[in-house]
Amino acid sequence: MKYTLYLFLLPVVLLSSCQHQAEERITNPNDYDAYLAATPSGPESKYFRIWNDKIRPDSLQLTSFGIVAGEYARAFDNTGNIDYLKKAEQALQRGVEIAAIGKADFYRALARNYISQHRFREAAALADSAMAMGSGMRANHALQFDILMELGEYEEAETHLKAIADMVRMDYLIRLAKWSDHRGNLPKAISTLELATETAGRSKNPALLQWCYTNLADYYGHAGEIKKSYEYYLKALQLDPSNAYAKKGIAWIVYSHEKQPGEALRILDTVSTYYQSPDIALLQADIAASQGNLQAQSVYLDRFASLLSDPGYGDMYNAHAASLYLESTGQVGKALDLARREVNNRPTPETHGLLAYAYFRNGDTSRALELIREQVDGKTFEPQTLLYAAEIYKASGMQGRAAQLAAELEEAVYELGPESPSRLRTLKM
Repeated sequence: MKYTLYLFLLPVVLLSSCQHQAEERITNPNDYDAYLAATPSGPESKYFRIWNDKIRPDSLQLTSFGIVAGEYARAFDNTGNIDYLKKAEQALQRGVEIAAIGKADFYRALARNYISQHRFREAAALADSAMAMGSGMRANHALQFDILMELGEYEEAETHLKAIADMVRMDYLIRLAKWSDHRGNLPKAISTLELATETAGRSKNPALLQWCYTNLADYYGHAGEIKKSYEYYLKALQLDPSNAYAKKGIAWIVYSHEKQPGEALRILDTVSTYYQSPDIALLQADIAASQGNLQAQSVYLDRFASLLSDPGYGDMYNAHAASLYLESTGQVGKALDLARREVNNRPTPETHGLLAYAYFRNGDTSRALELIREQVDGKTFEPQTLLYAAEIYKASGMQGRAAQLAAELEEAVYELGPESPSRLRTLKM
């Protein structure tokens, strides 16, 4: 399994190339060791406390709610602590309740909070409310695009993208890159995001530039340019030494490309001391399993379960849990329930692929094949989803299509992980 925060990319590196490059060490602990001890701070600044102290149950100070929500959102990004995201939600909800002027701004901010929580349909309702108010229309179109992409409404999303088309505007460039990737045009996605990175650099906005660096690192990794990917993760760490996403990206390079699971775990273990994220615990468990270290795997899985027991996570990690149940624990009934819920929340080709695989593992191959044909094949370039599709095709007697997909997926072994080649060989037999 590949554990990412936000990736729908098509890798184009050849299997033979990947195997050859694995012999050449790209990463160097001397490059990143100094960053591993760095940890972020929570919302504890004097500036934050001043505004937080102004918030009371009967408060009417809108500025307070917006600033405090922003600080909590930043703290969530830095630490993964779901409590911060929920506190941001509470502040924004209060802003929506009392705002007379600027209510659309609070609608949009709360919608983005819900996107982070994977509450996409609720986010869509808020986005519609903001749109109906008629103010901030550029921001409204950008928000609508983001939500509709998550809901699999791609044609409608494109209309909102066209509404903000402007090659010198950052909000358009980053979404054009995402759209190009969705359409399978990875070179255009990279060139567009490179242009966005130049724009972010001129803006002298470190947070925006850091976001561009990590996303460019993702794109280059999936294009097979692992060295560039690594360099951009390092650039992100230069701006913020505590950036957990960049450290996780480097750990994946070390594990999947360089086949050094012990070093990858060392990196992730430092991240997990301050970044509370179930997906990192799950990745740690997967790496430990690849080492045959069942005791360590059990510890990491316990951590994953412990984190998910917090009701604040809601539906955020349904797909991760379902994948675990399908591929590791054999709890296929639980996986099917979660996959159904995920499709209801986020009806994309990727979630339909997960549901199809859940049906397949529960013995309903005909229903699985129907979903693959109607909702997945030809509609996504996501390797894990296509791997599920290939296995379902083979089980359905469609060996030719299974082998074809398996051959294409040889270019995606970096994203699928070092255990994937054996699965692909089986599919071509």
